Amino acid sequence: MAIHWKTYNARGAYDTLLAAPGEPRPVAAALCAYLGSLSSADLRERRAAAELAIRNLGITFTVYSEEGGSIDRAWPFDIIPRVIARREWEGIERGLRQRVHALNLFIDDIYHDQRIVRAGVFPAELLADSRNFRPQCVGVKPPHRVWAHICGSDLIRDSDGTMYVLEDNLRVPSGVSYMLENRQVMKRVFPELLEDTPLLPVDDYPSQLFDCLASLSPRRGRRPEVVVLTPGIYNSAYFEHAYLAQQMGAQLCLGSDLIVGDDDCVYRRAITGLERVDVIYRRIDDLFLDPEAFDPDSVIGVRGLFRAWRAGKVGLANAPGAGVADDKVVYAFVPEMIRYYLGEDPILPNVPTFKCVERKARDHVLANLDRLVVKPANESGGYGMLIGPQSTAAERAEFARLIRRDPRNYIAQPLITLSTAPTLVDDHVEPRHVDLRPFILSSRSTYVTTGGLTRVALRKGSTVVNSSQGGGSKDTWIVDHDGA
Repeated sequence: MAIHWKTYNARGAYDTLLAAPGEPRPVAAALCAYLGSLSSADLRERRAAAELAIRNLGITFTVYSEEGGSIDRAWPFDIIPRVIARREWEGIERGLRQRVHALNLFIDDIYHDQRIVRAGVFPAELLADSRNFRPQCVGVKPPHRVWAHICGSDLIRDSDGTMYVLEDNLRVPSGVSYMLENRQVMKRVFPELLEDTPLLPVDDYPSQLFDCLASLSPRRGRRPEVVVLTPGIYNSAYFEHAYLAQQMGAQLCLGSDLIVGDDDCVYRRAITGLERVDVIYRRIDDLFLDPEAFDPDSVIGVRGLFRAWRAGKVGLANAPGAGVADDKVVYAFVPEMIRYYLGEDPILPNVPTFKCVERKARDHVLANLDRLVVKPANESGGYGMLIGPQSTAAERAEFARLIRRDPRNYIAQPLITLSTAPTLVDDHVEPRHVDLRPFILSSRSTYVTTGGLTRVALRKGSTVVNSSQGGGSKDTWIVDHDGA
């Protein structure tokens, strides 16, 4: 299992650690030299230590079966980190701040004057057909006019190293707990390596999250009562809900734990009686949040919660209705949003995108299904996609039918050769495709995690990094280094 970098070959992809076989990138030179000095026995021992730490820390994720059941699995983790130079990261961070600022301006505009629609920059018909537009939110003015307080934007590199934004997750983005736990695992497995590396920390995220949420409190001058609202133990992200609540010193609540009083305030049922809640970090989708305002059949939400929020009696993050911008068709207009609202060119580009709602683009997509990746507007987790070069004729015919039936619901993009990272596979190192999900907090100010969750496609040749479909993760290192 000893690592021999001269035989490692990313085969045309941009590799995060090596520029060529045996040639580490400057920012990764020390790491590669250290890993190359370890024996097979050392590597086996470190990998076993990581697996033991994951079990002891109880780091799990939930997978659902076709039969409707679920199973908790240990978090899949690779001990070779992904490394990015601080200087490069600072540019990426500026791009993320710019992007989330424009997205929040867009959401606020959509629920008020709709200037961007009247200006002809964003088509009115896309808004009319939006699955995530909430008419109930029209006219609401949340604190700081921020709707998406927690955003997870997925970044990818292509074969020449260009960083693109693949999508923005603005409803209930998940994964940040795994970013934090990955670092804790690495501290146990490679304490001497982390001590000698000029590595930027990620540990302050829970305190930054609490401060972001606290800024939404309707009651000033006191420590706010913050709760994390979870659908329950069978949700795939329940580990994260419990972890973040514990890290912030907040209460983890089910919908049945909360009640809205006649005064439109929200209260938590406690042993000592009802205790007022100031801010709710909700991990429940809009439609299930409040049966009074949305789906009347919801049994996991809180009746009257939307009314309490609209009355300014409780803060909600993310705000209901923020998902209007969490749409892969809306994503295609983000560069135009940045230019319209900020008067700036985008720092981070989108992946080139064909909007099937436009006839010319749709005709091109239908003629080139074997070369494109087709995505539905509102699916996540890698589901519902067509990866053209890996598809069958029958699959392409089915997607052609779906696109013709509902062109608003589809976009298409070229197949990007995702960057790779060295990954331990059995007794050797192989390249595996990766993406990166940084997290951005927005309230009075904006905070960007130093790095993010690097997800890795553990299956050879796969570009699907989602844990529910065989993906895993790596620790992400932002290193204070002048090299690239």
